[in-house]
Order: sequence, then structure tokens, then C-alpha cells
Amino acid sequence: MNSEEKNAELEGLTKNNGVTSPNNDVIIEHFDPRKSLTPKLKLFLVANGMLILTCAGIILGFAIGFGVRELHPSKDALMWIGMPGELFLRMLKLMILPLIVCSVITGTASLDPKANGKISAVAFAYIVITNIIACVVAVVLCLLIKPGEGQLSTSAGQVNQESMETQDIFADLLRNMIPDNLVEATFRKARTRYSQETETVSVNGTNGTTLVETLVTLAKYKSKSDGVNVLGLIVVSTVIGIAINKVKDKASIFLAFFSGATDVVIVIIRWFFWLTPVGVASLIAVSIAGVADISSTFSQLGKFVLTVSVGILLHQFIILPAILFVTTRRNPFLFLVSIVRPVTIGFASTSTAVAIPEMLDACEETNKIDNRVTRFVIPFCVTLNADGSALYITSAAIFIAQFTGADVGASEIIVIGILTAVASMAVPSVPSASIVTLVIILTSLNIPANDIALLFAVEWILDRLRTACNVISHTFCAAVTYQFCKKDLKRADAEESSGDGVTEETTTRI
Repeated sequence: MNSEEKNAELEGLTKNNGVTSPNNDVIIEHFDPRKSLTPKLKLFLVANGMLILTCAGIILGFAIGFGVRELHPSKDALMWIGMPGELFLRMLKLMILPLIVCSVITGTASLDPKANGKISAVAFAYIVITNIIACVVAVVLCLLIKPGEGQLSTSAGQVNQESMETQDIFADLLRNMIPDNLVEATFRKARTRYSQETETVSVNGTNGTTLVETLVTLAKYKSKSDGVNVLGLIVVSTVIGIAINKVKDKASIFLAFFSGATDVVIVIIRWFFWLTPVGVASLIAVSIAGVADISSTFSQLGKFVLTVSVGILLHQFIILPAILFVTTRRNPFLFLVSIVRPVTIGFASTSTAVAIPEMLDACEETNKIDNRVTRFVIPFCVTLNADGSALYITSAAIFIAQFTGADVGASEIIVIGILTAVASMAVPSVPSASIVTLVIILTSLNIPANDIALLFAVEWILDRLRTACNVISHTFCAAVTYQFCKKDLKRADAEESSGDGVTEETTTRI
């Protein structure tokens, strides 16, 4: 066989994709990159397309933000840059209320009271422990780095504040747990407010003279503030779910309504997810473009930003993953990759409540956590769990104390840590809510709170970092709670299945 015939034979074998040679000593395999790579590429893009687009939105947002800053945009220009992000947040907030109510009712109705109680206990224990750990990390870093020492410019001015008492935040927490009007709880919540009352008093002076003195007294009264009372709705929805479980078949239609409503809301939210890249890019761009002077801000408050940033990084990438690995034996870093989308939403919006739909989706669909756990634990954590906020508040309180020269010893630092660990459970999931709690803690320790205005210069970045940390903690709490309650859930399912079997057998015999 000459060379031309061999080439022709080889060419024919190549076209036939893997036919052996006549002597069976050579196997020719044809490699078509279009046929082998295209399905894998398509599968990768389908599985990770939203994540890729979201990361691209983050990069685009930073690029637009820093680029627009150089043009010194007007307030109107900033408004339109942030308009897509604002609309995106409004769409997500629109679905938060029905999602929380319907999912909590459906989840608790499908659990027996014993399992529901265990889920609540495990989740609450996780919240308390992680809050305490975050405060300890903040205290250690502040004592090592000492961010408040040195000369800072106080040109930021004074912050308007109300004189608050530590007990009031806990009183409001209890009031919101039990709302007096279920409809009002969907848009208003209890809040203690303060008012100054001026009274003129005549005092008899010496030599028969009369002195007129003006007394200013501070009066507090129960009031309402705008916002969804998430804690109250969770409590009421849990009670309704337990009641449905108690009456069982008599409330099957009632339960079917909330179960169907949950599925409908989730479908709508998944439609909204496709706008995530645009919304994230807009929110990040407008936050950066609106900062007047980033370089001078970080040069003045660099040590404080460093303290909080290092603390949050340690907490969310070392401490929380260690807790997840020890309790569940899951790979914590693969888990972190699976929750990039909710973390991104929290980072961009500075609100963990807005990220609830994404957290539920990541926990249930990607990490296969039972929805009876996630649909109670995630809203519960959004209300009470705030590791990042606890770390930030503790660091900020010690920073202000060091900066003002207040005499803060070991006992005062311990008090700051304890107050923050408890008070952070009442921090509402709204932007910059930690500042309010910080004022309360400083006031309770008689530390001047006027210099809090300094912190607003870096609030735009630190608020995002601590919110992202909170989102990670919420999803980890769902995974840890599911691990501890998995056997109870399976046992309850087995008992329910055996009960159904007995019922059917009995019916057949009759």
C-alpha cells in the first residue's frame, strides 16, 4: 500500500470517528471540539450564568462609580444612576412580606411542636453564641490596633441624636413580638420616642426676690415607626402554623392556600432574580459616586476601617466556617461559593431582609436544606442575628471611647461587649441601623456620642461589609440547625407515613 492509499484510508477512518484499522493495531479517534466542549460549556453557563452576570455587575458598578466620581455628578445625576437599583430593591421588598408570612405558616404547620421547638432552640443558641464571638473578636482587635488613638479631624460635625435608655430597645423588642394589630404589623412597628418638655418655675430668692427658672425634662412615650414588624409577623405566623398542625385535616384548605401562595411568590421572585446584575451595578455605582473624598476619609479613619474589616474577614472566613465544619462536616468554602448571590444582594442593598429570597433559594435548591427549616430560620435570623453588626458596634464604641479620651477599663469593655451582644439582636435590618444601637450603648456608659458623626464618612463601605457578614451567618445558621434537627424531621416524616398507612388499611378493612 503506497503512501497515498494510506493517507486516504486514514482520512476515511477519521471521518468515521473511531473505527479500528484493518490490522487492529491502531485505533483512530476523531476529536471534534465543538461536539465535546459545547455541551459542557452550556451546562456550566446554565448552572453558573446568574453568578457570572452578578459578578460582572459588581465589577461594572465599581467601574461606573469611580469613573463618574471624577465628573462630580449632581444630585439629579446620582438619582438616575441609582434608579435601576432603587426599583430592583422595591421589587424585592414588595415580596418580602408575603414570603415571610406564607413560608413561616407553611413550615411550622408541617412540623410537630417538638421539632419546631428544637429548631427554634438551636437557631437561638447559634445566634447568641456567634454574637458573643463577634464581640470578643472586636474587643481583641481594638485592644491590639487601638484605632481611636491619634489625631483625627472633627470637621464632620455633630450627629443629631435622641437621649435613649438601654432598657427601651428591649421594651420595644417585646412589644413588637406581640403586635396589638395584625394588619398594622405589616407596615408599622412599636418604637419608644422622646420629647422635651419645658416648664417655668418661680422660686423665692433671698431678700424677698422671686427667681424664675426654666426646667427642661425629658419625657418618653410609646409610638410607632414605619416599617414591617418582621418579628411580630414571625411570632404570629408561627402560632398560626402550630394551630393548623393541631387541627390537621380541618384546616387543610387553609394550609393549601398558604402553601400555594408560597410557591407563587417564589416563582415571581425568581423572575426578579434576572435583574440582579443591573440592580447590583446601579446600587454600587451610586454609593461610590456619591462619596466626596475617599482618599482623605480613609487616611483619617484608616485604622478604624482596618479594625472592622479584619474582624469581619476573620469572622466570616475563619470562625463561621470552622463552626459549620465542626457541626455539619460540610466543606464551608464550597458552601460560601454557593451563597455568593445572596451575599452580593446584601452587600449592594445593605439590608439582609432584601436578601431573604436569595438566601432561601441558595439553601433549599443548592444546599438541599429542608425548607421546613429554612423558611423559619432565615426570617428568624434576619430579625435577631447580626454578627457583623455586633462586631462593628463593639469596635465603634471602643473607637469613640479611645478617641474622646474616656476612661474605659476592663469593666467598661466587658459591659460594652455584653450590651452589644444582646442589643444587636434587636438591630432592625435596615441601612445604618447599627448607628442607632451604638448611640444607645455610648449613652448608657456616659461616653460622648457626638463624635459618631465621624463614622458616617466610612458608613457606605462598612455597612456593606457587615451586612454581607450577616447574610453568611444567616445561611450558616440554617445549615447548622438542619444538621441538629435532621433526625427529628426524618422521624416525624416516618411517623406520618406510617400513620397514613394505618389509616388506609383501617379504611380498607371497614
